Amino acid sequence: MTKLANVSETFAVSPQLEPSDMRGLADAGFRTVICNRPDSEEPSQPTVAAIREAAEAAGLAFHHIPVSGGEFPPVAIKAFAKVREEADGKVLAFCRTGTRSITLDALANVENETADARIERAQCVGYDLSGLRDRLGE
Repeated sequence: MTKLANVSETFAVSPQLEPSDMRGLADAGFRTVICNRPDSEEPSQPTVAAIREAAEAAGLAFHHIPVSGGEFPPVAIKAFAKVREEADGKVLAFCRTGTRSITLDALANVENETADARIERAQCVGYDLSGLRDRLGE
């Protein structure tokens, strides 16, 4: 399985996952998976349908909130926040590298943290969100 970055006790991000990873995620205590990649972003990536099918077969809730091109529209941020807030248990979000997923998490600010705390939390797991400081607010 791809290396997971545990951002908090209830949230982790990851680079691209495969359908075969879903059972291991469920066994590791995750209950929800969010895919932040559009289908066909790269020729070799598995389809969202294949990942959804494997996730649901493993008993995981699956959500597809695709973002691309460095754009994080309010509708995507709101949808991401809603999934995080309503999730029953641990959530894993993934994209190509994990950067879009952790950025959506920081923008959604479900844990009601300061911008500095969100930037530091991301830094601790290997993601630099300092360029978003203005967008993250206080």
